[in-house]
Amino acid sequence: MDRAFQRTKILTNHLLQSSPSSPAQIPSLSSNACLDYSPPELSEGYAFDIKEMRQLLDGHHVADRDWLFGMMMQSKLFNPRVRGGKVFVSPDYNQSMEQQREMTWKRIVYLLERGVFKGWLTEKGEEAEMRKFAYFEALGLFDHSIAIKLGVHFFLWGGAIQFFGTKHHHDKWLRDTENYLIKGCFAMTELGHGSNVRGIETVTTYDSNTGEFVINTPCESAQKYWIGGAANHATHTIVFSQLNINGTNQGVHAFIAQIRDAVGNVCPNIRIADCGHKIGLNGVDNGRIWFDNVRVPRENLLNSVADVSADGKYLSSIKDPDQRFAAFLAPLTAGRVNIAVSAVYQSKVGLAIAIRYALTRRAFSVKPNEPEVLLLDYPSHQRRLVPLLAKTYAMSFAANYLKMLYVKRTPQSNKTIHVVSSSFKAVFTWNNMQILQECREACGGQGLKTENRVGHLKGEHDVQSTFEGDNNILMQQVSKALFAEYVAAQKKNKAFKGLGLEHMNKPCPVIPSQLTSATLRCSQFQMDALCLRERDLLKCFVLDVSQHQAKGESKEHAFIMSYQLAEDLSRAFSDRAIFQKFVEAEATLAAGSLKDVLGMLRSLYALICIEDVAFLRYGYLSVDNAAAVRREITKVCSELRPHALALVSSFGIPDAFLSPVAFNWIDANSWSSVQH
Repeated sequence: MDRAFQRTKILTNHLLQSSPSSPAQIPSLSSNACLDYSPPELSEGYAFDIKEMRQLLDGHHVADRDWLFGMMMQSKLFNPRVRGGKVFVSPDYNQSMEQQREMTWKRIVYLLERGVFKGWLTEKGEEAEMRKFAYFEALGLFDHSIAIKLGVHFFLWGGAIQFFGTKHHHDKWLRDTENYLIKGCFAMTELGHGSNVRGIETVTTYDSNTGEFVINTPCESAQKYWIGGAANHATHTIVFSQLNINGTNQGVHAFIAQIRDAVGNVCPNIRIADCGHKIGLNGVDNGRIWFDNVRVPRENLLNSVADVSADGKYLSSIKDPDQRFAAFLAPLTAGRVNIAVSAVYQSKVGLAIAIRYALTRRAFSVKPNEPEVLLLDYPSHQRRLVPLLAKTYAMSFAANYLKMLYVKRTPQSNKTIHVVSSSFKAVFTWNNMQILQECREACGGQGLKTENRVGHLKGEHDVQSTFEGDNNILMQQVSKALFAEYVAAQKKNKAFKGLGLEHMNKPCPVIPSQLTSATLRCSQFQMDALCLRERDLLKCFVLDVSQHQAKGESKEHAFIMSYQLAEDLSRAFSDRAIFQKFVEAEATLAAGSLKDVLGMLRSLYALICIEDVAFLRYGYLSVDNAAAVRREITKVCSELRPHALALVSSFGIPDAFLSPVAFNWIDANSWSSVQH
């Protein structure tokens, strides 16, 4: 009560500008000098070479990325605007949906005319594919809509022709697609079927009298839905449909169908409707398509997996329908790789903005008449952002591995690519949403402004957890693949090989009863802890499924009933696989400050994985050891605090692609900026 009275008296004296009766006892309040922006570069040093770190993070084609960044900054099409004395580029999200779509298309034409897409479908080899990835990542930093619009055209439509088609399809369609003489889309998802592609309801029959396939939408739930490019621009589509030959359903196949003529008129027997306004990606014209006895020539069946002869006989070298269906899903792997990598770069944008702001924004004084404290000097703020920085570095190294795995793909590596891309796509996009949300909150009210990007990016990228495979279903596929590996190894009495499961061949690691700081920072301990969780959960999952099957339940029902273990297992696999790539990246460096800082980040990433509730739930950690992990995380965050600016500067994102709140946020909000 006395303290409340004292505070009230201080405020009263301050407001009335009167002197306290006892100055020695009651400190007076005085107004602070006006806040002034001070660039963090003036007070924050770089202990390592940020260009070297960027090369490690981006992994490839750094100069090509910078060339494309410069090209975007040079054109008014990319909406340059001055705020706080700096130029920023980002789409104008105040535009209507129709205007945003039109601007996305104009930007694509601008890039096309400058040769950005040269070779995207017609050049082969590692160099061409990795350059394409680099350009795609740079474009995605500007706008998700342009990335998705390009992804549908090149990776889905173009990828389907590359993978499912044969030479005559490649010759006829790929170059015209690369030059945008043809604008493609990808009609797989239906109103009634998304993840369950095998259950789609569109039906195609063959008319041997005319040598044509006839495509039909038999019911409303079979309408093609969310088809990017369909509402406005696409002239052609890949139609995924059940193929019915002589009364026998041969399963899902892919056909090329024209949906518009060269001047944009919708073709006969095709109906197209708009999907409407969305929570993000309004620069993409998502549409719905109905097919009413649409006839396409026999050669429009993409026939690398299966074919139909002129007289109507079904032909395929893959006799197993399950294997045939799996072959039809190949293009989705490229999509998942792109989405996973894109999520990492959006996390970089969010963290670069939030950490730069936290290095210039102050709040509260620890003692009277002292300066207010920088946000990032609060241990609580470090705990919010620095672990996310470690997570983003870890994802960067894993993403580079995923790209190389995809580019160097062979028929033998398809299973690994499917499992790893499913895992990383799910985990990276979930992480991205978590990171953007924390960065939004860490920017306070400024995070709510669209021009400051972080909040808006959440809506733009929320869809990543759903398209190209729902994240939860992808993670179920990871657990099922691990189950199959375990059962096969046991049945054949062979060692584990592939998917990083070789650690299963070694003795089971043991976590010490007492964890010291030195142990917690040891990379071998960190790997042992992550491997222990993965191997134990895999054994538990196999046992749980087997027990359900022993009761007479089908394997599929057993998987459904074991879903909790499946979720924990897929997360354990992902954390270990990502950590492994971090360790490998660190091992490429010579001793020095760069390696030292990366080692701290690696430890922090491992510790936040080990902090996961599963380590307590399954008894891998005691309560005391879990507390030790938590204390160590706080210590590492504090040690990484002096490197925060260098770590986000190493992302190599041009200032123009960040936002006003990352720089002089006082000038950006000044009265003169309003008048301007």
